[in-house]
Amino acid sequence: MTIRALIVDDEPLARQRVRLLLDEEPDVEVVGESGDGFEAVDRIQSSRPDLLFLDVQMPELDGFEVLRRIPQAVLPVVVFTTAHDQHALRAFDAHALDYLLKPFKPARFKAAVQRARDLLADQQAGVAARKLVALLGRTPASGVGDQLARLAVKTPGRVGFVELDRIHAIEAAGKYVVVDAGTENHVLRESMSSLESHLPPHRFLRISRSVIVNIDQIQELQAMFKGENLVVLKNGKSFRTTRPIREIQQRLEFR
Repeated sequence: MTIRALIVDDEPLARQRVRLLLDEEPDVEVVGESGDGFEAVDRIQSSRPDLLFLDVQMPELDGFEVLRRIPQAVLPVVVFTTAHDQHALRAFDAHALDYLLKPFKPARFKAAVQRARDLLADQQAGVAARKLVALLGRTPASGVGDQLARLAVKTPGRVGFVELDRIHAIEAAGKYVVVDAGTENHVLRESMSSLESHLPPHRFLRISRSVIVNIDQIQELQAMFKGENLVVLKNGKSFRTTRPIREIQQRLEFR
């Protein structure tokens, strides 16, 4: 059995260290590396690794937040790497996971790989994933992803949370999205598709490639000239929609 591994760490030297140690494991194939959490989310979902070496402390999107954005069905066996929080991470040891405290020794690294190997050989990776989901406080949901209860908004030095009820609309802006939360706008480094997959579908509707709206914030629908249609929100903002008005009307009537 070949174990497909992905390395995620914002430090190039740390990634190189893990890769060199994995070169000594003949049954492990490194399928890629990621230097930040956002790239890691995409790579995990595209390459579907069996084993993930994941740095806990990363800027913008840390290791825990990376895992919260991964659908449970594709969540691999996880070995955390960290330079801090040794006592806090003892909890993972009781949940059939492992962690490596930097700078880790080759013998400790081999033990972590063997533990992951045993989990995969015994077909217990799914059990480990479910325990990890529970440990992170995330409730599995139907569909391609797990639904958010609140939206985390990071600013320098702190992480705030926006209740979903406060969100009026979400607009694409290149590699970012702009969240209209009434009196505040928040810019997040997130793709529309990824964010949409984690929003409750009975509360939010993607009306075009670049706009998602809170269904409760829709005031009216307007049919315009040349087949153009508008969705007007309670705050007075309006957006063109590529969805038929009849389809949106049904979503409003039969929630």
